[in-house]
Amino acid sequence: MSSVLIRRLRLPSHSRTFLYPTRHRYSTSSEPTVLKPPSPSHSRRNLLTLTLTAFVSLTAYTVGSIYPPPPLSLLFPSPAPAPPDPTSLESLEYTASLEKELLSLPLLQSLRAAPDAKEWYEARPYKNFPEERRVNNLTAGALRGPGKLAVPPVVWVRRDESESFVFIHVGRGLCGHDGIVHGGMLATLLDETMARTAINNLPERIGVTATLNLNYRAPTKADQFIVIKTKLGEVKGRKANVVARVEDMKGTLLVEAAAMFVQPKYAKLLNTATMRQVMGEPPKDDHEPVHLADGQDMKALRREK
Repeated sequence: MSSVLIRRLRLPSHSRTFLYPTRHRYSTSSEPTVLKPPSPSHSRRNLLTLTLTAFVSLTAYTVGSIYPPPPLSLLFPSPAPAPPDPTSLESLEYTASLEKELLSLPLLQSLRAAPDAKEWYEARPYKNFPEERRVNNLTAGALRGPGKLAVPPVVWVRRDESESFVFIHVGRGLCGHDGIVHGGMLATLLDETMARTAINNLPERIGVTATLNLNYRAPTKADQFIVIKTKLGEVKGRKANVVARVEDMKGTLLVEAAAMFVQPKYAKLLNTATMRQVMGEPPKDDHEPVHLADGQDMKALRREK
């Protein structure tokens, strides 16, 4: 009876396998695993790869530090010292070197040597500006000095006052983002250079800015020479329109601008002599013929010269 009951309770073979897995399913090899040492050639290849990687990384870092890519130099500019004391020997030597470099810029030299050079003249704004007025002037006084506007600009102007090239050095002290000249500073320089072209074409040689529109095309790096090219547009009565563009010495367009200048109604009451000193007057032509009045002493005239 009991044996019959036991036979009835026996499970199928596949169930017994699931509940009682055989021992050989989890058995492992009794033989120990032996790790073979790397071959000498494989070790040399690893060492060579590591050495080359370190050399390339160090070289790339060194070259990138000396000649950083433009985006990196804009985002992470190298630190620069503050503008030095304008009266120090270091500042005087720095200003003298910039003056020499300004007068020998290739673009300026090519303009001087152009076939139509006699149709143009060269001027230096602010150079003869009285000191008592200079101290309270923005670009001639507050912004003047090494690290800022170190030297007076050179203006190459067509004699009919229709267009000009203005060469300016912009220092590190004129930045908004470190290493990049402030956009407001460029607007100021454009306002003054364009005003010069407009004012010389207005009836009373006096004008104020009515509108000024700028399009910034590329960042203007500090510590470089830039050129502002101005061109006269329509002149109608007391209004004069001027367009301009700012470029670096490689010809890269940095800023485009358009402005309108208006002669105020009270212009006749103003003294224009100071304005001419600020803008820079054309040099007097020594070869211009002299017309003498009757009885005028030629020797006395020569002595005056």
